[in-house]
Amino acid sequence: MAKVICIAGESGTGKTTSMRNLDPETSFYIDCDKKGLSWKGWKSQFNGDKKNYIVTDFPSVALTALKKLDKDESFKKIKVCVVDTINGLMVADEMRRTKEKGYDKWQDLAQSIYELVDYSLTMRNDITVVFIAHTQTDHDDNGYMFTRIKTSGRKLDKITLESKFSTVLISKCVDGRYVFETQANFSTAKSPMGAFESKEIDNDIVTVIKALEDF
Repeated sequence: MAKVICIAGESGTGKTTSMRNLDPETSFYIDCDKKGLSWKGWKSQFNGDKKNYIVTDFPSVALTALKKLDKDESFKKIKVCVVDTINGLMVADEMRRTKEKGYDKWQDLAQSIYELVDYSLTMRNDITVVFIAHTQTDHDDNGYMFTRIKTSGRKLDKITLESKFSTVLISKCVDGRYVFETQANFSTAKSPMGAFESKEIDNDIVTVIKALEDF
């Protein structure tokens, strides 16, 4: 089974930037927001010529890419795949079908996202799949706040995407320092017990993957 990680957080908290130290020779990037990456020189690291970067906001295309990474011998060198962001897939599908009425389009959206995440869990055991997601913070009348992955439609809320990941890290900027929250703090953050030394760690996905491999 593949290792599947979710990095979730608000815009501007370093989610994409945390991928900066990935080895482009062994990594594959699925850019679902179609905005490019966020560090200097990324275009020479990830691009079509290197066959390690695609731009798509179609869940079916992202799923096909995962299947190719999993089964195609020419991609066996790939050890990390990033899907950035899963919300880009959700929103684009919703906008394409905005004129459709009824329940079916929400069921189709939930099914396509579920299939994508669920398939990643069955991929070869020497690959790590990183899903990047936006968060939303809910408030109740008593002032209680809770941060979770932002989804489109109640059907996806019922799935509870966090339940599909063994590790969910929340990206934050604390006093000018970009960090990952590793354990729940009024949020759905979680990680295997003992995998990380503290509740806040530097936002470097390479360090995270190494810690989980050593766990």
